[in-house]
Amino acid sequence: MADISIIVPIYNAEKFIKKCVDSLLNQTKKELEFILINDGSTDKTHDILKTYKDKRIKYFKNKNQGIGKTRNFGIEKATGKYIIFIDSDDYIEPTTCEELYNKAIKEKADVVVCDFFKVYDDGSIEDINLPSFKTSKLKDNPNILIDINLSPWNKIYSTKLIKDNNIRFAEGIKYEDVPFVSEALDRANKIAKLDKKLNYYVIHGNSETTVRDKRIFDILKIVDMIRKYFKNKTYMNDIVDKLTVRIVTNYNIQQRQQKDIKVGMEFIDDAFAYLKKEVPDYKDNKYYENRSFLKRTIEKNKLFSKLYCRLYHMIKKS
Repeated sequence: MADISIIVPIYNAEKFIKKCVDSLLNQTKKELEFILINDGSTDKTHDILKTYKDKRIKYFKNKNQGIGKTRNFGIEKATGKYIIFIDSDDYIEPTTCEELYNKAIKEKADVVVCDFFKVYDDGSIEDINLPSFKTSKLKDNPNILIDINLSPWNKIYSTKLIKDNNIRFAEGIKYEDVPFVSEALDRANKIAKLDKKLNYYVIHGNSETTVRDKRIFDILKIVDMIRKYFKNKTYMNDIVDKLTVRIVTNYNIQQRQQKDIKVGMEFIDDAFAYLKKEVPDYKDNKYYENRSFLKRTIEKNKLFSKLYCRLYHMIKKS
């Protein structure tokens, strides 16, 4: 049995996959298995992956099913004591597996979170240092839910935690990773923080990360999943409200990147209606305390949010 199973969902990644896989094979820790899942790629991804001969690689070529189902497939195939998720266009430091694994063992943690780098198209790199915290349970430190990123990468998870609790990614929906990470954090007996940047999160100018489309409405469904999951955990109420306001507000403003501005305006209408229903006093939420006067003025007001996004869209097109 490997110490760590690294799950990589892959779709049309011919430009990036070699750098990703090479960073896995160059890990200082050797007791690993690499679960590479080709999710119906139509480019040269398959040809590139077939050139690798490392015996630790478990390669699967599936029909296109989406990232949620593909990651769940990887979980079923994982035999390691721990699981790490890596996106196919990202890469990691050579010591990533060793350091995350050692921290998990030392702290007896079900989840360990590390800092990371953001890598942009122009080659610039941004350091992302998440707040430090003592090893604890989410119930004892609810702020962990909003202090860290809710992406599955830059973390190591106990396989027992994931499989015994049947924690899985939502399927057939965008932003599927947020409920997965939220539930994993909640069910973990211990969550630890490693104050070291080990992951390189690559952001492309025209990727799903930066460009919005009609699937934007899925984020409201995702937020609803989180709220329903934590509904009866009263110690999380304030944190979940703050997370709701933060996510919905951020995605409102991101409608400036919407391909179809009409869709963006419809989303802003739905988003403000959702906030009014779920967090009636959202304008007084602590999320806005650290926002500048101008930002919070725009973000709290539906009309101002729409005007901002329309102006941005017009300027960008001109």
